[in-house]
Amino acid sequence: MSGLDNTIINTALPAIISDLHGLELMGWIVAVFLLGTAVSTPLWSKLGEHIGNKRSYQLAAAFFVVGSFLQGIAPNIYFLIITRVIAGIGNGGMVSLPYIIYAHLYKNPRKRMQVLGFVSASYSMATIIGPLVGGYIVDTFSWHWVFYINVPIGLISAFLVQLYYKTTLSLDHKSPVDYAGATLMTLGLISLLSALEIMGSAPLRQLIVALTIAAACFAGMVSVEKRAVDPIIPGRLFTNLPLMIDFGLFALIWGAFIGFLIYSPMWAQGLLATSALIGGATQIPSSITDFLGSGSVAPLRRLIRPQQVIAIGILTLVVSFLLLVLMGVKTPYWVLLVAGAFEGFGNGACFNELQVKVQQDAAFSDVPVATSFSFLIRMLSQTFTASLFGLLMNNALRTGVNQSNGQITMRMMNKLSDAASVNELPHQLIPQMRIILHAGLHHIMLVALILMLIALGINIWAQHLEKLKYARLSE
Repeated sequence: MSGLDNTIINTALPAIISDLHGLELMGWIVAVFLLGTAVSTPLWSKLGEHIGNKRSYQLAAAFFVVGSFLQGIAPNIYFLIITRVIAGIGNGGMVSLPYIIYAHLYKNPRKRMQVLGFVSASYSMATIIGPLVGGYIVDTFSWHWVFYINVPIGLISAFLVQLYYKTTLSLDHKSPVDYAGATLMTLGLISLLSALEIMGSAPLRQLIVALTIAAACFAGMVSVEKRAVDPIIPGRLFTNLPLMIDFGLFALIWGAFIGFLIYSPMWAQGLLATSALIGGATQIPSSITDFLGSGSVAPLRRLIRPQQVIAIGILTLVVSFLLLVLMGVKTPYWVLLVAGAFEGFGNGACFNELQVKVQQDAAFSDVPVATSFSFLIRMLSQTFTASLFGLLMNNALRTGVNQSNGQITMRMMNKLSDAASVNELPHQLIPQMRIILHAGLHHIMLVALILMLIALGINIWAQHLEKLKYARLSE
């Protein structure tokens, strides 16, 4: 469901923003979904400890189904954004709870890597189907149906979990729920990410208020978590250096990844005038190679150390974003496919290795919270970078529109990204409009490349630490 939704929504975004006139709020459409996912992820893991991962997953699926239906009936961009939050809350449980379950079912790390390869295969299949289905739905019916399709899938998912997933894990209800920590974390995250979204568009006073509230909530959370019997995020996680390196790499890699995921369909549709179907197909090579990258981890680990596997993934991601940074307005379509192939392989290899590494680097009792926190880190990173990328895009659009001396408007730029409405634009202005759009896309891909180079630097340092660790173990 998550893989299908992620690729379908990105394929449909150009049509959605054209219909609802929401190009300037495009960042919000993505960011609030990630916000709901990020805020709810650690809460779902704690709920799983109290009512069981099975029931928690079914509840998460219910949130996702309701949110999807409401998105489908959205009459305006603001209603859509609100209902994206509901779906995002459900998504937080759907993407994190299964990985906690895998850790319980498969104690052997290498076996778990193989299982994660199968998981990547199912996700990759969904992300291959997603652009095709999403493009077909948008071209043939309307963008509303890309959300309705989640309703029967979600209901079937909850039924199959009820029917086939058997668990004998005992539940510990003795520890009180950390309601205070959860509340402060939620308010702090909402305030922080709201500040990121309004940066550059709202008065400075509002930005300062949002950041102040966030800082106060996080400070209060630190104090509360020290006294909590079962804290939402235990402070001991932050004293584990290998675990912090894992979290840092996750944040950088997924922060860059969201740039390709969101904006490659827009690159194809806005600059190359492709249909929604062809624009969505830019995701297909990455979906295929994601599976290959994930599946390569277990055999690679027989030959090289974990951080060396991660280095291979990061280098392929660097190649992907370097290609996009160097390409211009008239970049051939096949270059997007090649960049996607590199991006998918690197993403799959890094995810499989880092996910297992997080569970190995954490203490056994901390595996659930470390797993959910790794998802929280990724979601926060994607939310932050999605907001940053939206800010970069909006700044480039406003600059280009202002420099056009009134010939080009933001409403016209909204139509550029949708093949169905581009013919309504003045033909002689389309090349200039594409230059404006490319400026925003170029800035986004450049920032993504910088993030990957930082990740490579951290990985080189981590390889040194890992080499010392293995040397001590061999003595």
